[in-house]
Amino acid sequence: MHGDKKPVFSAVICTHDRPGYLKACLDGLSRQTEAFRFETLVVDSATPPERAPEIANLVRGLPGARLIRTERPGLSIARNTGFRAAQTPWAVFLDDDAVPEDDWAARMAARIAVLPDQVAVIGGRIRPRWEAELPAWWPQNWVGALTILDEKVEGYVGETTELSHIQPYGANIAFRISVLEKFNGFPEELGRVGERLLSSEESFVYLQIMKAGYKVFYDGGISVHHSIQANRLLPAWIMNRVYWQGISDAAMKRLLGQGISARLKALRMLARNAHHMRWLRLSENNPDHLDSRCAALYALGYLRGSYSR
Repeated sequence: MHGDKKPVFSAVICTHDRPGYLKACLDGLSRQTEAFRFETLVVDSATPPERAPEIANLVRGLPGARLIRTERPGLSIARNTGFRAAQTPWAVFLDDDAVPEDDWAARMAARIAVLPDQVAVIGGRIRPRWEAELPAWWPQNWVGALTILDEKVEGYVGETTELSHIQPYGANIAFRISVLEKFNGFPEELGRVGERLLSSEESFVYLQIMKAGYKVFYDGGISVHHSIQANRLLPAWIMNRVYWQGISDAAMKRLLGQGISARLKALRMLARNAHHMRWLRLSENNPDHLDSRCAALYALGYLRGSYSR
């Protein structure tokens, strides 16, 4: 922070043992044209002790940045730790493998300044930075599973046709802290922990926020570049990711008090996708009939999430 201007938001980066990606993210924050308008909080989510000093050294390299460590792993735990330590009205979450454009902070601060109090969430653009080429066989309806939201539009989510399909992602999303506190932050039942690819924790929160009458604003000018790792561009990865998305979506409905509805939906999906199940016998890394296999796995995941805790 520079000068006597108070920061208007806190950039919260949650990380677990990924110093290379974290360095690129922090380098991006160091290049911001309005660095004095935000504070930086890095939450180290249980990086192994022998490698934690590397994370600490990176944070020390960014003037004014603060490091907080949690011993319990989990993305929701880290996010809750981060926003509760913030000293500003807004918490802006960045994935550790997302690099903000140089005007990201200036645009975020400008948008916050003009939005009315009923806006509790701001979503931003997430552009892919490919570490390998997207394979031709990749199911087009599952590109979003790679955390890509490459739309340069702006407006209130759900209020126009242009914005009807927009769903902000946690790689570049801001929450008004006073509202986030009303809903007790992110549910620890959701959110990634190690190889457990649970997600939808930010979706759970902003669905509750919208139901309570608050608004979500999307601004495609607030942009980050999100690294898409090469090991994610494999059939086995997308199938595993889709399966866990099914679990996550059903678990989210259950947490919203819609458990019976989730179970009925799971049974309908299983009936609708029964003819796809035969393709699951293929090798995990065989891209044949991948769209059908993903549909079947999502249905199976949804069934598991609707019943299990």
